[in-house]
Amino acid sequence: MTPPWDQCLCGADPTDGFTPVPSTDENFDLQKPYDKPLSQRYYYSDGIRSLRVYDKDKPFKRGSGTRQSTEIRIKYSTVVDDYSSGVWQFEGHAYVPKGTSAVTIVQIHGAAEGATTLQLRIYHGNMRYYSYNLVATNLYDKWFRVNVIHDVGKGKVIVFIDGEEKFVVNDQGPGDPYFKCGVCRTSYV
Repeated sequence: MTPPWDQCLCGADPTDGFTPVPSTDENFDLQKPYDKPLSQRYYYSDGIRSLRVYDKDKPFKRGSGTRQSTEIRIKYSTVVDDYSSGVWQFEGHAYVPKGTSAVTIVQIHGAAEGATTLQLRIYHGNMRYYSYNLVATNLYDKWFRVNVIHDVGKGKVIVFIDGEEKFVVNDQGPGDPYFKCGVCRTSYV
């Protein structure tokens, strides 16, 4: 079922009408610094996935021009890694320790122009769309829920924090999008 995005959500849960995809190892492609064992950057215990990255870490593959990251690329089935139509949603809970800054925690890869359609970055405890628009404030040292809905047909992306709509933006054009979450170093503002 596709939610009626032309109508007001009026307090509805952003997951209403969506079919959940289980979070299993088959749905994840873990990326981490190429020279570190996964166990030094990724931990899974009691239902919580912890991902870490440090200033001196290498990129996820040798020769890559990307910054340091430990991320989960979400796959939708064992056959399909990305999507090109429909309405898709990412949901996760995040905890960003005080002092962490200039990191991307959720992104939609794939766009007509550029590598990504969306990046949600943390700068000094605040969430921004890339380094521009302010999405949410005061996010250090507490758990918060993040929902990102991508309506490919309408070219819209909607961001919710703790169930509250915070930001709506046009996507970056057609591509082969997929969601990633974790921690990826980015430039300072």
